[in-house]
Amino acid sequence: MNLRTVEIKAFLPAPDFERSRQFYLALGFEIPWSSGDLAYVRHGDTSFLLQAFDAPAFARNYQMHLLVENVDDWHAHVLASGVAGRFATEVGEPEDRPWAMRDFTLLDPAGVLWRIAQNLP
Repeated sequence: MNLRTVEIKAFLPAPDFERSRQFYLALGFEIPWSSGDLAYVRHGDTSFLLQAFDAPAFARNYQMHLLVENVDDWHAHVLASGVAGRFATEVGEPEDRPWAMRDFTLLDPAGVLWRIAQNLP
């Protein structure tokens, strides 16, 4: 019996599907496949599904965690992309956390909270 898993993906809500697609493209994610209401979004070996789904309370309580090698480089990249102003979203400052990670927060256009982090030694 082979119970090896290959991948797990989250479905992120997007009440304004096209706006959310443009947000992730502006951050440097790729969208190799998309239909009118679903998009496969990836960056390197990580991915998720973006779904045209309007559930504001759900989106405001949803979190994603992206583990990266250098959180300060990612923070600089996010700021340089201009998404905060262009999409009226918020970008937090990198901080060392008591759970041995350095991270910053980013809100997407739907209100999904991203924590972009690196492990601390």
